[in-house]
Amino acid sequence: MVTLLLDQRQLEIVLTRVERLLAAQRGDLRIDRGSIAKLQLTDEPATWLRGVRAPGIHLPRLLSLGTWRSAQGNDFVAIRHGRPGVVIDLDGDARFSRLILSTRHGHALAKALRLEAGEAEG
Repeated sequence: MVTLLLDQRQLEIVLTRVERLLAAQRGDLRIDRGSIAKLQLTDEPATWLRGVRAPGIHLPRLLSLGTWRSAQGNDFVAIRHGRPGVVIDLDGDARFSRLILSTRHGHALAKALRLEAGEAEG
């Protein structure tokens, strides 16, 4: 699905050309690390969908990709149903309040975010 790149300043969500087209995104998403409030691991990211798709694509039990709009804010969604993933709550991001992503590397991402936050405090 998507490729996640994490550095000291940002989390970058790299989309393929097809993914950008289906999600109606012009480019990759860059999220400031300071706006990441919480990360949760999940076995089924599709259960976290809220609101309505606008714009994007939703193929039930297969694929959800794009922006979901709700009263709580806009979520960016890039999931393949039936695969593990992460739910990342954002605070202070102008575009999205939450990211819902399929990834096999959720534990590593959570560990990297926790480790670097701990180093910044010490």
